[in-house]
Amino acid sequence: MLYFAPMSENIADIPEVNSLGFARAVADTRVVVAMSGGVDSSVVAALLKDEGYDVVGITLQLYDHGIAVQKKGACCAGQDIHDARRVAEAIGIPHYVLDYESRFQDKVMSDFADSYIRGETPIPCVRCNQEVKFNDLLKTARDLNADALATGHYVRQKAGHYDEMYRARDQGRDQSYFLFATTREQLDYLRFPLGDMPKDDVRKLAEKYGLEVADKPDSQDICFVPEGKYADIIERLRPGAAEAGDIVHIDGSILGRHQGIIHYTIGQRKGLGIGGREPLYVIRLDPDRRQVIVGPKEALGITEIFLREVNWLGCEAIPAGGLEIAVRVRSTRPPVAATLFPAEEDSTALVRLHQPEQGVSPGQAAVFYRNDRVLGGGWISRSQR
Repeated sequence: MLYFAPMSENIADIPEVNSLGFARAVADTRVVVAMSGGVDSSVVAALLKDEGYDVVGITLQLYDHGIAVQKKGACCAGQDIHDARRVAEAIGIPHYVLDYESRFQDKVMSDFADSYIRGETPIPCVRCNQEVKFNDLLKTARDLNADALATGHYVRQKAGHYDEMYRARDQGRDQSYFLFATTREQLDYLRFPLGDMPKDDVRKLAEKYGLEVADKPDSQDICFVPEGKYADIIERLRPGAAEAGDIVHIDGSILGRHQGIIHYTIGQRKGLGIGGREPLYVIRLDPDRRQVIVGPKEALGITEIFLREVNWLGCEAIPAGGLEIAVRVRSTRPPVAATLFPAEEDSTALVRLHQPEQGVSPGQAAVFYRNDRVLGGGWISRSQR
């Protein structure tokens, strides 16, 4: 039986879905924008304000930024907080700076140091997104009665399916690797307005809105590691972490001494401090024996990767017989063909690469893709040929 709406119901009274996916007037939709002080998040704030949204800007003070006040290209340093405040004033939105230093040190910096001590190569930007920005900050946005938290990350969502994530249209700018740990519930609350834009267009928008950060360089460094000297940070956080040990060839021969495994990463060739006729690379790190194991380049080839803390964004469970995917094993590598298998323990998985990959390191992430859709990912716990 067909149902016809009573004549008193005016279709025109039903609000249209706005650009952020909410069935209400733009002016009645509150959005918190995570403003880092860079051009991307600044453009997001200006864009949403220009559309008429109720925009609130929040910047996080994540660490003692005194050492980095004059340093360009560092996220959330003193100058960045100043830049975010100036942008908020220019576009006419309220702006707040929240002190998250203790949370950042506990959840990100401490994990960073401990990961290196375990012989891993960590990605603190992922932990920051996972533990601070999309956890603590997201809760703050909800407390402000915001309908969404928007960021300047380059990933895409599709209307009506905001709990799914897709690679950015400009795949040279894609940041999905750093967001693999975002849950579907978090994604449903998040918005990424720049996912369909090339960077050049974003800078043009910054110029259009008269933002002082239009020509500001992109952040390149880990925010709390000035000049890339991560070993100094580790030794400050964990005194005595740099214990000397042996540099050992994969054939068992001792080739020299090192001043701490925290100074080495998988795949490293330069700065080993050992002679020899053949080029040698760091193959693995053994923290228990305080050994740096080296060998020829071909010994770097890995075909099996074991993962922990897997975040699955697919609609159905990983089949026991395996799922054909593309996987990215480092942020600078393109996705490669692989088969994904569930492991026996919860939140673990096995990735079997179709061709060997080099430089696969514990502590890095393996992120799963099916075409442009992000299916999740996990932290690399170990690997083998």
